[in-house]
Amino acid sequence: MKTESKLEKVLAAGHLAVTSECGPPRGCMPDKVREKGKYLEGVVDAINVTDNQTAMVRMSSLAASAILRQEGLNPLLQVVSRDRNRLAMQADIIGAYSLGIDTMLCLSGDHTKFGDHPMAANVHDIDSIQMIQMVKRMRDEGLFQGGAELKNPPKMFIGAAANPFADPFELRVLRLAKKIAAGADFIQTQCIFNVDKFEKWMEGVRSMGLHKKCYILAGITPIKSVGAARYMKNKVPGMDVPQEIVDRMAAQPKEKQPEEGITICIETIERLKKIEGVAGFHIMAIDWEEKVKEIVERAGLLPRPVV
Repeated sequence: MKTESKLEKVLAAGHLAVTSECGPPRGCMPDKVREKGKYLEGVVDAINVTDNQTAMVRMSSLAASAILRQEGLNPLLQVVSRDRNRLAMQADIIGAYSLGIDTMLCLSGDHTKFGDHPMAANVHDIDSIQMIQMVKRMRDEGLFQGGAELKNPPKMFIGAAANPFADPFELRVLRLAKKIAAGADFIQTQCIFNVDKFEKWMEGVRSMGLHKKCYILAGITPIKSVGAARYMKNKVPGMDVPQEIVDRMAAQPKEKQPEEGITICIETIERLKKIEGVAGFHIMAIDWEEKVKEIVERAGLLPRPVV
């Protein structure tokens, strides 16, 4: 055990882990964070708190994570390199650990041109792989990135993201290998709709033995409507939504599409359970947190293990 993270304990014990997301509000509304957290209490092992997702200003990930921690939940702090230099990142990591937050995800972040401040500068002082290296050095060596001694280092369980569907596909496994070599303890993937392509990616992962060096959590997103399915298929870079999924949603009347989306989600989880190297699931129910319990329960992943 590298940390006291509940997520690490669940994974180390050999259980299928379950994580989900809590998108902070676009305003000073701590009760919104608590409300979303309540939907996930006892349902997941850790709650990702997004960091200015889609490059739009929201309550800080650190503040929202602290609110969830006060409620007795297990936040998973997201940190993007887009908005901070290495000094600010390290300060936030120390601050987070001092508030009882021991699990984090290192990300590059969406480009600001996609958000509500397209004129904002993208910092990217270091990239996500360098951030992983930095956090690992802080944790394992007790050193800041600049080389100075760090007293009482933050024992963070370090996560990273992977997209098995982005181009060029041939380089996806190699990029994952770099993140694992840098020090990633666990990986959360992009939303999986094309299970066949994900299985092909996992074949490459297993051929390099990466599934034995890092825990891989498969990304899952329930679709609310055929419109959402078409948008993800045609407008979201790096997303692979097969036409058969769109057609299946379109075959349902509007009022039954959310139910069909959840059914597809459950079926996907059942298929992914059979893939060697999948250590758990990351359920991204965007502004639909109230459905996560139903998904986890129907997928046979409740009750969550006590560790």
